[in-house]
Amino acid sequence: MITFMVSIVALILGYFIYGKFVERTFGPSSNNVTPAISKEDGVDYKVLSPWKVYVIQFLNIAGLGPIFGAILGAAYGPMAYIWIVLGCIFMGAAHDYFSGMLSIRNGGANVPDIIGKYLGGGMKQFILVLSVCLLLVLSASFVSGPADLLAELTSLDKQIWVCVVLGYYILATLLPIDKLIGRFYPVFGALLLFMVLSVGIVMLYKACSGDVKMIELSLSSFKNMHANPETNILFPMMFIVISCGAISGFHSTQSPLMMRCMSDEKYGRPVLYGAMISEGIVAMIWATAAIAYMGGVEGLNEAAAAGKTPAILVNEICQSWLGKFGAILAILGVIICPITSGDTAARSCRLIVADKLKIRQKPIINRILIAIPIFIIISWLCMMQFAVIWQYVGIGNQILASIVLWTGAEYLRKHGKNHWIMSLPATFLTYICVCYIMIAPVNVGGIALNHTLSYVVAGVVALGFMLFFLLAKRAK
Repeated sequence: MITFMVSIVALILGYFIYGKFVERTFGPSSNNVTPAISKEDGVDYKVLSPWKVYVIQFLNIAGLGPIFGAILGAAYGPMAYIWIVLGCIFMGAAHDYFSGMLSIRNGGANVPDIIGKYLGGGMKQFILVLSVCLLLVLSASFVSGPADLLAELTSLDKQIWVCVVLGYYILATLLPIDKLIGRFYPVFGALLLFMVLSVGIVMLYKACSGDVKMIELSLSSFKNMHANPETNILFPMMFIVISCGAISGFHSTQSPLMMRCMSDEKYGRPVLYGAMISEGIVAMIWATAAIAYMGGVEGLNEAAAAGKTPAILVNEICQSWLGKFGAILAILGVIICPITSGDTAARSCRLIVADKLKIRQKPIINRILIAIPIFIIISWLCMMQFAVIWQYVGIGNQILASIVLWTGAEYLRKHGKNHWIMSLPATFLTYICVCYIMIAPVNVGGIALNHTLSYVVAGVVALGFMLFFLLAKRAK
């Protein structure tokens, strides 16, 4: 219990202390007119209340990542707590803050344009392809997941539910931001937060009464506790499995959506940094709940080996700890979470393509013309098997995050500010990505080199990036 409570307190203090430091380093100003006001079009650029912007941002970035990813990451043991807390405070929340604030400072620009401005045209084109592919795959996967569950709960065929979810996505992609997303997301957000907080409170109560045991982080647990450590290597695989609870490049594709709706730069920290800290808290609760409910890390690994997926565990935990009402919350959470990320993934894809083609989005016909090919591709992807494709999403996600961190570092360097708050995390995540590509099993794209050699080569590459960055600074 002590480890859990310290982790939650650390995340909250991280928002107030390090979050404030990051904010001061960037330097937001209420004197700057935001794109929500200067470019107001009633569709994508439209002022929303700060609390709505926060809730929408939170749901945009959350999805099932801080729930399912945290449960999968908990199989590695309490080391997952360290990554969630430190990653969220010093990397993920800073990443989200800079991706959003750089967008608002550049007229609500999407991530490819921001990266292109600071890292060059070649990198812009690479990120354009990477981000569009990532958004298409994520949007499609967030159709299939809810459709599968809804088909199990009803007598309707999965394909019917696929059409229903796709229909909602189309509306959410085409309609003005305040007409559907702005109205329903606050309700969805309240349900999700209520579910998570309820699980956390009941878990603490059961721990105090001795009904469950909450594992503590100790010197003996500073190791890989996964049941299959040869395949599931703690370093770097845990850092890829737990992305949304620590740092995720997907978030940088979502932040511009809300930066086109924010009326004042001063809301950047609560909306961007705060939403990520909230996600870290969600990840901590679910990682701890999964371990506690299964009686320890060993029990969690045994459950996974027996075929219990994160979705099944979430359902069991909520039914056991929260009763029938909890079961309803679990179902709503597992359905709502992916849908509220899938719809905005498709919307972000439309905006990125529109920005690339320089097509105004106020006329509905322009939105429809861009959305048609997007949803044709998404529909096609929904018919595919995602078992292999999804494994590439994790590394693609973190590669995008590392490039966004380097972009933030370059912005700070150009403005004579403390770039280390971005360049050090960028170096670390670059190391993780290179190491993962080299050390991962062959079936997920790895070269499967010797582990020691992989660590050394990844270190050389990461330090090479940092050296290039520092030398470029001196050259200018």
